[in-house]
Amino acid sequence: MSTSPASASGTSWVLSLSCPDQPGIVAAVAGLLAEHGGNITESQQFGDPLSGLFFMRVEVAAAASRDALSAGLEPLADRFGMTWTLDVAGRPMRTLILGSTAAHCVNDLAFRQRSESLPIDIVGLVSNHTALADLAAFYGIDFHHVPVNRETKAAAEARLLELVEELDVELVVLARYMQILSDDLCRTLSGRVINIHHSFLPSFKGARPYAQAHERGVKLIGATAHYVTGDLDEGPIIEQDVERVDHTRGVNDLVALGQDVERRALARAVRWHAEHRVLLDGHRTIVFR
Repeated sequence: MSTSPASASGTSWVLSLSCPDQPGIVAAVAGLLAEHGGNITESQQFGDPLSGLFFMRVEVAAAASRDALSAGLEPLADRFGMTWTLDVAGRPMRTLILGSTAAHCVNDLAFRQRSESLPIDIVGLVSNHTALADLAAFYGIDFHHVPVNRETKAAAEARLLELVEELDVELVVLARYMQILSDDLCRTLSGRVINIHHSFLPSFKGARPYAQAHERGVKLIGATAHYVTGDLDEGPIIEQDVERVDHTRGVNDLVALGQDVERRALARAVRWHAEHRVLLDGHRTIVFR
């Protein structure tokens, strides 16, 4: 999506919200926005019969200020038990990338930010190795080498939180960062960390997963982008993608295809999060595309 933050009719705002499903939510939100001179340009909503929650995302052009809109939304939040966010549509989200040695996802996000207006502002690259330092320099991204081992893990995570605070980071992306975040760190950054990992049918973990997949003759390889929780690779899923393969594909082919799938799935997940299109519904996500 390419959205101009301002126009002749004022600022383009994006409002996303969730609350217990009940009558009158859409009418109340639309009425409030109309009272503030807002013109709704995009609106999506979903009521989940399983959780009993209602989700809504609205883009509106309005001359009203953030303070005025927020003041109007507070009574609605109290009335409906609503959780909400309000932001300028298209504003680049301040993003910290974590990587190890694999460059494909880091390079893809940096390239998309530069060439495709991916709505993120990459404010730094943190790595437990130095292999990505030249790539960061190529894109003009500040590189932070934070080694991690069993003895330094706590200090490394403390440094990561310092960077999140110092750089005013809104989103952390694990772009093939080969370290497991502690439960405490996951809780501190809950809903703000996106990870990407390969996914096979059947599943292969540990060393050389693509070689294991080749030995078993898999016909599907894929990738899963999800929010990070204390349960390894089991956080709410934002996006998945797959490629079909057959017996003619060697291990190197699977690796190359897998990296391409990882790039695509991660870029979409990051874009949708930055555009406030992803809302949490327990262990699931609602994604307004």
